[in-house]
Amino acid sequence: MAVIFDKSISGRQGVRFPTSDVPEPAPLGEAYRRDGDAPLCELTELDVMRHFIELSHKNFSIDSGFYPLGSCTMKYNPKLLETVANMPGFANLHPFLPQLRRGCMLTQGALHVLYELEHQLCAIAGMDAFTLQPLAGAHGELTGLMLIAAYHRSKGNDKKEVLIPDEAHGTNPSSAAIAGFTTRSIPTDPETGMLNVDALATMVNDQTAAIMLTNPNTLGIFNSDVDKVVEIAHRFDAQVYYDGANLNAILGKFRPGDAGIDVMHINLHKTFATPHGGGGPGAGPVGVQEHLVPFLPTSRIEKRDDSTYQLNYDCPESIGYIAPFYGNFGVLLRAYAYIMSMGREGLIEASENAVLNANYLMNILKTKYDLPYDRTCMHEFVISAKNQVKHGVHAIDIAKALMDYGFHPPTVYFPLIVKEAMMIEPTETESKETLDAFAEAMLAIADRAEQEPGTLHAAPSSTCVNRPDELKAAKDMDFAHLD
Repeated sequence: MAVIFDKSISGRQGVRFPTSDVPEPAPLGEAYRRDGDAPLCELTELDVMRHFIELSHKNFSIDSGFYPLGSCTMKYNPKLLETVANMPGFANLHPFLPQLRRGCMLTQGALHVLYELEHQLCAIAGMDAFTLQPLAGAHGELTGLMLIAAYHRSKGNDKKEVLIPDEAHGTNPSSAAIAGFTTRSIPTDPETGMLNVDALATMVNDQTAAIMLTNPNTLGIFNSDVDKVVEIAHRFDAQVYYDGANLNAILGKFRPGDAGIDVMHINLHKTFATPHGGGGPGAGPVGVQEHLVPFLPTSRIEKRDDSTYQLNYDCPESIGYIAPFYGNFGVLLRAYAYIMSMGREGLIEASENAVLNANYLMNILKTKYDLPYDRTCMHEFVISAKNQVKHGVHAIDIAKALMDYGFHPPTVYFPLIVKEAMMIEPTETESKETLDAFAEAMLAIADRAEQEPGTLHAAPSSTCVNRPDELKAAKDMDFAHLD
């Protein structure tokens, strides 16, 4: 597709300005004047509109198609939440407005939303307090590990190590390292697909500051031994961090705090309906048990005796500021509206449908694809292209071919413990008809892998960019190299 500058036609106009009826300003000095006209496009308004509408049709979004990106929970977000987020009283609120002053209550509505959201998340997760400030899931992980570090410092503990399952989210070890810890990997039990508790028991010692646990894990399996993990950790005063990125599978079914989890984060942009993708926006609130509350970031939202709200900055043991103002307020507002509109029963039903959809797809696809852990899954599952590799077709070929069938590819080559992994998460928002169409496409690709594998190596054939040199695309941003 031509860029808009290629469509420019000399002399064509999209708007005509009236003749000026005010005196001309004094001209700029020659040193500040262009030698010629600015290199702008010359097009009609209709030309411009059609160009950008054509471009928009090349975008892929959850509004236009199925987005089974495992580990990311690309669920449809109700437009009601956009209406709420765009309400002038919220959208135009400046963060420097006073919290509470005689005759001035301009921020009380926003503080009320934040206060109520924190308590809603506490009820959902079984935690004693939350900070809403972290700007993303990984930022929440870092915040949680900073809280754990502060806790150990306060007790005089010299603990340097964090234990992390080998099927954990890739940000887990990164966050631990940034917080100043070293990491060791806990193996997955090849039979259960869960963290190997026996191996964990031999690894925990006086140097263990924390154990990080994703549950359900990245294989889509719920770890029913979570209480054993907590018990082993607490023997050595190690804290248990719960990566709540997969909370969409367990709303109303399991509260991490009830199992003794010390600290956790929640991805509001995955579980509580903010448009997700393209790097943001996001929010990763962090919940803690009572013993970690003193270390939460400054400031804390409090409700006064007269039912007004304020930010409390008097937190001497706090880890300090971790975000400008109070995080991504628009994301927090959408989450609040989502929870209020869904209610308790609605949130439970969303999780039940997410799990049902994942198991429905998994049981269809395992007839053609290898299923390394053949167990009831939660909200997502991992299949492998192991069967297709025999014909020279890899997971990347299957992912690319899906584009020709009108579907966004699933996550591929993650988790690393499954070779040729394809990680699929349908979410609760997709209909049976959509799931059937996706399954039909996946089965058709499996048949092509057996009968005509060469056709998959050239996929996709229907997109404006087919198969770029991925290494060059990452390292050399000159897009002239893309075919």
